[in-house]
Amino acid sequence: AVQAAGGRLDVLINNAGAGDFGLFADTPADKLAHTLQLDVVALTLLTRRLLPLLVAARGHILNLASTAAFQPTPYLAVYGAAKAYVRSLSLALAEELRPHGVTVTALCPGPTQTGFFDHARMHQSALVKGQRLPTPEAVAAAGFAAMQRGDLSEVHGWRNRLMAFGARMAPNRLL
Repeated sequence: AVQAAGGRLDVLINNAGAGDFGLFADTPADKLAHTLQLDVVALTLLTRRLLPLLVAARGHILNLASTAAFQPTPYLAVYGAAKAYVRSLSLALAEELRPHGVTVTALCPGPTQTGFFDHARMHQSALVKGQRLPTPEAVAAAGFAAMQRGDLSEVHGWRNRLMAFGARMAPNRLL
């Protein structure tokens, strides 16, 4: 479709994710596969497929990761691992693509007012229950601005930034 529309692509925003809240051992294999297919495989292959167009345009890639990428996420183990993959891939591609003028930004929001928590069956989780969550528009604006600046990553919200920084410094047992 991009090639049919003239073949120029300036921005790729990989904004998809799925996850299920619960014990890893109790999660059906097809749900685990769906999470990995959407969060890891589709993002990777789409990026690879469109990369020549992005290089030609000296474009931008914005990948939606998560604060879950910074620490283990019990009861969301596969989701957290998938988002850690997205963050790691983004940082690696940013370095590889720098000589070609393509920027890659990993957007790492924390809980946000979306349907994700209902879909993951965790709307009663302490992570979101009673919390004032940012809007998708606020998170998207922060991510888009970071992408335009060429930032490697954007962790939206001061509490999330503090948590991400702390996760890098904390021993594994504490995490």
